[in-house]
Amino acid sequence: MIYYWHKIIINGCGNITFLKIPTKIDSSRKVIHVDMDAFFASVEERENPQYKKKALVVAPDPRKHNHHGVVTTANYNARKYGVHSAMPAQKALDLIPSSELVLKDPNFTLYQEVSQQIHDIFSDVTDVYESVALDEAYLDVTENKLDETNTIKIANYIQQRILKETGLTSSVGISYNKFLAKIASGYRKPFGRTIVLKEYALEFMSNIPIEKFNGIGKVMQEKLHSMDVYTGADLQDLSQDTFLNTFGKMGYIMYRRINGIDEAPVNNLRERKSIGRERTFTQNLVTDEQIFKELKRISEMVSADLSKKRLHGKTIVLKVRDDQFETTTKRMTFQDYIYEQDDIYRIALDIYDKLDIVDKKIRLLGITLTNLDSLSFEELSLNLFSKEDN
Repeated sequence: MIYYWHKIIINGCGNITFLKIPTKIDSSRKVIHVDMDAFFASVEERENPQYKKKALVVAPDPRKHNHHGVVTTANYNARKYGVHSAMPAQKALDLIPSSELVLKDPNFTLYQEVSQQIHDIFSDVTDVYESVALDEAYLDVTENKLDETNTIKIANYIQQRILKETGLTSSVGISYNKFLAKIASGYRKPFGRTIVLKEYALEFMSNIPIEKFNGIGKVMQEKLHSMDVYTGADLQDLSQDTFLNTFGKMGYIMYRRINGIDEAPVNNLRERKSIGRERTFTQNLVTDEQIFKELKRISEMVSADLSKKRLHGKTIVLKVRDDQFETTTKRMTFQDYIYEQDDIYRIALDIYDKLDIVDKKIRLLGITLTNLDSLSFEELSLNLFSKEDN
């Protein structure tokens, strides 16, 4: 049985005590997280089969853009060389032998069309699905249009239809809550299918190093290490009192999740959230140095806001307004989530460079991150469970 704490204020004097109340894990839901495998790159490979044997990087060619450009995604061959989303495209060139490398400009119109096909399949399974981005979604299949009670069969149906209708592979995670389903979808990529049952949830998370928990930054890692906490099992050994006193609200969330509790619903009415900052300048920015300095400052603020709200996103929007009050916006979408300050800044610089502004008299700059989702565990390669444990 899992326990959690409620704060109680006594007599309004500010004295806080904690009341331990037993809570049973609700495992009645059936949640599937579908995550397309290297989506942008896979679409490009479908259109150009010769790319499958190459290290494909979806990014503007820096050799044609003054060594600028960032990676939106890379296929698995390219990832073997250490290439990942938000990396400078020039670094990808340095890491991958020229004989193996293929650089392809992103085609977001095509990606959106394919994404719509996939989401149409979701709607044939259930009306209760939450689209997180072009390439992933949560589905609550506790009740479903297939009248199927076996969640493995539902997951297999989704994967096979996606493969047949789009020629693309997906990985799925199955569990009783969103948090665990998302971890499971990254367990056996590509084309994987993994189940995490309630009775195995704690074991599943126990061997994960805390450095692999997305959202636990270096400062928190150092604090946990000072407490002799290095793995998920070590986290599970901490009392909720320790979590609350050490990490506050995030500690409460961490404690529940590390003990298999996540009651967040699959929200098919999910609003498109965004986090952004913009600055209006009393004196126009006229040099690259001024503009880059302000973009870095705004990137820091956006990253800090994301960290406070425990969010990350896949689309960055840059807003520029000149002295004639003409406003220009341009966006860039990535396969993987973005929240680090350096990544946001580098991407903002790349977008700004593409605007090709000649007469620099900038009155306003803004950076916004959209396609947001809660920080969760990173995709992991573990050897605890088979693809189909149920």
